[in-house]
Amino acid sequence: QLQLVESGGGLVQPGGSLRLSCAFSSFTLHVMGWYRQAPGKQRELVADIALDGTTNYADSVKGRLTISRDAAKNTMSLQMNSLKREDTAVYCCNRAVAPYDYWGQGTQVTVSS
Repeated sequence: QLQLVESGGGLVQPGGSLRLSCAFSSFTLHVMGWYRQAPGKQRELVADIALDGTTNYADSVKGRLTISRDAAKNTMSLQMNSLKREDTAVYCCNRAVAPYDYWGQGTQVTVSS
């Protein structure tokens, strides 16, 4: 199983941008995704990307978040633009479908003025 380490979160004002990164411990062929979990809510998959670059996005983030992947560096990123208060959550990366790798600690994104 992969070890996953997320980084790049922080506090940003509404309308601002952040770029999240996920580092994999080794190369993977799996479709990988970014998830988020807001307080009191279930974890949701917001974007995923296959090795060939095919992407999928949740309706709530389409046009604002962009997922990318660098297979050579074993990394994945999430560019977050036009952030909204409702984007506040802990963001984690993992396989897009079960069985999942070990969950990292995630990175907190807080959108607030």
